[in-house]
Amino acid sequence: MVQIIKDMNEFKTFLTAAGHKLAVVQFSLKRCGPCKRMFPVFHAMSVKYQNVFFANVDVNNSPELAETCHIKTIPTFQMFKKSQKVTLFSRIKRIICCYRSGFMSNLIFEFCGADAKKLEAKIQELM
Repeated sequence: MVQIIKDMNEFKTFLTAAGHKLAVVQFSLKRCGPCKRMFPVFHAMSVKYQNVFFANVDVNNSPELAETCHIKTIPTFQMFKKSQKVTLFSRIKRIICCYRSGFMSNLIFEFCGADAKKLEAKIQELM
């Protein structure tokens, strides 16, 4: 099931409820063609991957949330664990615990566009 997020409080509650599980958030617009094509696919993934939390944010209804999450294009999908965006560095940290440079710390697992295969591959990778 895809939860509809309307404001920052609902967003925080959603991320808290997800806890250590992967949370995938779709930022979209109701009248956006690619968003309309992705929503049924996104919903189907929420049924298929029941151990993953799924949410949708309409950026027209939640402009402050879109700004806080640095949404520049739609649709954009962001991944979260433990209420934090999943970054490339956080994934590498599991394998290399003492890598000190931090040069990858700003790379975030998110992507823009209506690529269902890419979205599903990223979900499978991060679960």
